[in-house]
Amino acid sequence: MPDRDPDDAPGKAAGFDLDLTAEDARIVHISLDERTVIRRSPEVEQERAIAIYDLLEENRFRPLGAGGGPYHLHLRIEENRLILDVRDAGDGPQSTVALPLMPFRRVVRDYFLVCESYYDAIKRLSPSQIEAIDMGRRGLHNEGSTLLQERLQDRVAMDFPTARRLFTLLCVLHIRG
Repeated sequence: MPDRDPDDAPGKAAGFDLDLTAEDARIVHISLDERTVIRRSPEVEQERAIAIYDLLEENRFRPLGAGGGPYHLHLRIEENRLILDVRDAGDGPQSTVALPLMPFRRVVRDYFLVCESYYDAIKRLSPSQIEAIDMGRRGLHNEGSTLLQERLQDRVAMDFPTARRLFTLLCVLHIRG
């Protein structure tokens, strides 16, 4: 990936600069809309739980137009859009960001396919074969995370580890049971 110009950094676009170094630039509560989910595999549930735990432990997140943090974040999919419902610590509305999911279609589909191969490989392949599949899985995950940062850059600033965990949750919300 080429080096980024500092002016192209996430959160620095359209004439605004969102400070990710401030102590309040973080998510302290996250919830997923579970209405569309029937049942998830144990592997998916584990990925969801780990992503949420890691996200709450360490994240850098600040939406444009939302007041100061820390933030509560509710994620849902509605009309083929990822909705980020940002609230204050008292759960009062701050901002809502709708992100079209069409640009994510290919990477999410490919990520699901590689994840299936990975979980199958763990049961029957050698460590070197598992590692090769896992490298592909991580590469697709990074691609999706970068795409998420790019698509949100004029509305939400976040660091890359936060984008990775949010991409995991975006994928979890795609699963329909």
